[in-house]
Amino acid sequence: MNIKEIFGFTNKNVFITGSASGMSKAATELLIELGANVYAADINEVGLPVVKSYHADLSKKEEIDKVLEDLPERIDAVFLCHGVSHMPGKEMFVSKVNFLSQKYIAEALLPRMPEWGSVTFISSIGSFGWESRLSQVDDLLNAKTWEEGIQWYENHMDLILTPETNEQLDYGLSKQALAAYVVKKAQDPMYIGKKIRINSINPGNTMTGLTETFYKVQTKSGDPEEGRKQIERVTLGDWNGRAARPEEMGWPMVVLGSDICSYVSGQNLYIDYGMSAKWKLAALEGNNDEGSAHFIKG
Repeated sequence: MNIKEIFGFTNKNVFITGSASGMSKAATELLIELGANVYAADINEVGLPVVKSYHADLSKKEEIDKVLEDLPERIDAVFLCHGVSHMPGKEMFVSKVNFLSQKYIAEALLPRMPEWGSVTFISSIGSFGWESRLSQVDDLLNAKTWEEGIQWYENHMDLILTPETNEQLDYGLSKQALAAYVVKKAQDPMYIGKKIRINSINPGNTMTGLTETFYKVQTKSGDPEEGRKQIERVTLGDWNGRAARPEEMGWPMVVLGSDICSYVSGQNLYIDYGMSAKWKLAALEGNNDEGSAHFIKG
């Protein structure tokens, strides 16, 4: 049995974002190894032997559209991996990169995808508790255009920046919206009508190029060392574990979007060494878990 045939990417056209580094770079390398024709987009240079790479700011509709116009008429699989951490004062930018652009690209490419294709996102453990946000973001999930999505954000800045506490939820809300989108759209006619699978991976603590930035924004002081200790206490403290390597996220994402998981759709796969399981159990048992509260807030 040929392992490449099992994955089903040989000579297939695959579009992936964020390939310059981290989890997406690991995924892109594997896709190339599996024989895919890879088209990659990133704001940074993609130093991998892809068929074509695009330099694009994926927070801007006009730059996304230029990439989409140049892609092949047939796209068999899509992996949307670009993202940024929380950025004080740039809440709209974070929201566009982490959710709106992902939704826009996926839906724009659906007409080019054959039956049995797949769309796979990188979300975050920060999406935990998305169910509590579903009613709040429902209109955003159903926005028909980029402009309608922007209007939703402008009308709901109170969800992103809570006036009473000055608490910025741009990152957490974007990831929760993405998780909600995956579940809500799995059997939406736009996806299931063409048998297009839609899933996400939700990484836990992982060492990537964004790690230092994540550390800085965890605390009001902006001290990365303090932020590191806080994250490690929440995610690693109970089991004296370690942070994940990028490929421990990128490789499972490729599997999820491959023919190996041809009957899997509507799933948010938490890859966190059981952290989300602990939080879910705590919620079911009525325990107030500090870690889950921290990540639900984003």
